[in-house]
Amino acid sequence: MSWLSIAFALFLVWLVVVVLFTPAINYHLSHRTSVHDAGFLYAIQSSCQAMPHRGNRVEILTDGPAFYPAMLAAIRDATHSVIMELYIFQPGTIADQFVAALSDRARHGVNVTIVVDAIGSLSLRGRPVRRLRKAGCRIESYQQFRWYSLARLNNRTHRELLVVDGRVAFAGGAGIADWWATGRKRQRPWRDTMARIEGPVVAALQGVAAENWLECCGEILTGPGYFPALVESGETTAFVVKSSPSDRATTSRVVFQMLIEGADQEVRISTPYFLPDRALRRALVEVASRGVEVSIVLPGPTTDQRWVRYASRRMWGRLLAAGIRIHEYRGSMMHAKVLIVDGIWAVLGTTNMDNRSFEHNDEVNVAMRDAAVAARLMADYRRDLEESDEITLARWQARPVWEKILGPFIWILERQQ
Repeated sequence: MSWLSIAFALFLVWLVVVVLFTPAINYHLSHRTSVHDAGFLYAIQSSCQAMPHRGNRVEILTDGPAFYPAMLAAIRDATHSVIMELYIFQPGTIADQFVAALSDRARHGVNVTIVVDAIGSLSLRGRPVRRLRKAGCRIESYQQFRWYSLARLNNRTHRELLVVDGRVAFAGGAGIADWWATGRKRQRPWRDTMARIEGPVVAALQGVAAENWLECCGEILTGPGYFPALVESGETTAFVVKSSPSDRATTSRVVFQMLIEGADQEVRISTPYFLPDRALRRALVEVASRGVEVSIVLPGPTTDQRWVRYASRRMWGRLLAAGIRIHEYRGSMMHAKVLIVDGIWAVLGTTNMDNRSFEHNDEVNVAMRDAAVAARLMADYRRDLEESDEITLARWQARPVWEKILGPFIWILERQQ
């Protein structure tokens, strides 16, 4: 065996050790601050270095039949700029509608800028891309396969973001694909949530959308067409939670930890992929032990990631024993990423409760302090509970033997999913 072969083998061993066995950060609060405390907003904005913006208008849009028409209408009304950043832009009927709307705006002189993830939108090629570019749209892939960027191959942009004229933004968990609009394989459309946002916080969302365009092609988006003067439009106080893997201690992880540990009454979570690390599981258990009602809605058998579901279920025992209620959604694929705390705080965006979102992906969320927005999201949450099956401790213990045997062999997903 040559020295080159030995060096390559050692490199592979080192890579596996780094990827799978790098110790997780032991997140915890030095001092718990209630979300009702007058200083909580200041504490969370300081910890996350995020500026809260007052006077925003937030409209919650439930499922594709609600949010896709609103997004398309906003694009068709664009006069200066449209910028999109998408993990998923999947060719199909709904994608064709977006391609047509974006192309039309570009032909009318609107600056249309699109960033798609090179893996999440791998199937977006050929005719749709040619049609966009022919109309004058600018489209780039984030983290393409290049020799000099292999070290960052695991970093994906998981953001799903649309900003029109720098004045109206859409943020949430949905990309562009037919499974959000009409379903697939005889299933109902995926369950998801987006928000239509107007007001001062849109400038911060525009900055996030412009970030990876800069990384793709070096252009810094500036000027009033992208960043117009914004006025207060509503009553919601909000700030943008932007994360990227440049620092393992991501902002989104800090926000989730502070809000969950700061709860006094209730924590409601919806997420498609639930693989919390030990520190987050400990926080959930400690919160429940203080009498806080903690409930979680997750995908049931109708999931796009069956192995992730099994990896998740193996860690539910301690959570259920602590009184945390876990529900599996049976209506369709649950893909909403929502956190509601004490009926006054809500977080909506792209972050899943797993290591991939917290450490590897570029993510974007909007944290909102507004009882009205939280109540609107809670109305959806209650409807989701009605279409879910609760998994009790006894039911979890009675899961199939083969699933129990499988559990220890799929722990790798806890680090990489």
